[in-house]
Amino acid sequence: MNYLWAFLVGGLICTLGQILIDKTKLTPARILVGFVCIGVILGAFGIYEHIIDFAGSGATVPISGFGALLAKGTKEAVDEKGLLGAFTGPLTAGSAGIMTAVLSGLVLSFMTKPKPK
Repeated sequence: MNYLWAFLVGGLICTLGQILIDKTKLTPARILVGFVCIGVILGAFGIYEHIIDFAGSGATVPISGFGALLAKGTKEAVDEKGLLGAFTGPLTAGSAGIMTAVLSGLVLSFMTKPKPK
C-alpha cells in the first residue's frame, strides 16, 4: 500500500506541475521555485511532515520535498544554534542532495560531448 500512496502523491505533484506548464504562461523555472517555496511554507508549519509520513518518497522526491527539507533543517539549527542556525541549517540539511546533484552533473559532463547551438 505504501508504494501505491507514494506513486499517487508523487504523481499528483508532478501532474500539478505539468498542468501549470500547459495552462499558464509561467516558465518551468518559476514553477520549480514556486514548488520549493510551497514546500518551505508547508514544512515550516509542519504540514508537509504529515504528507511525508503518509506518502513517503512520493512526497520527498519531488522538488517540494527539498523545500520542506530546507525548512526542517532551518528549524532544527535555529533551535540548536540560535540565529546562526538560520544560515547554516538549510545548507546542512540539503548538503547530501546538493552534492549528489553536483557530482552527477560533473560525471555526466565527462561522458557527453557538448554540441554548439
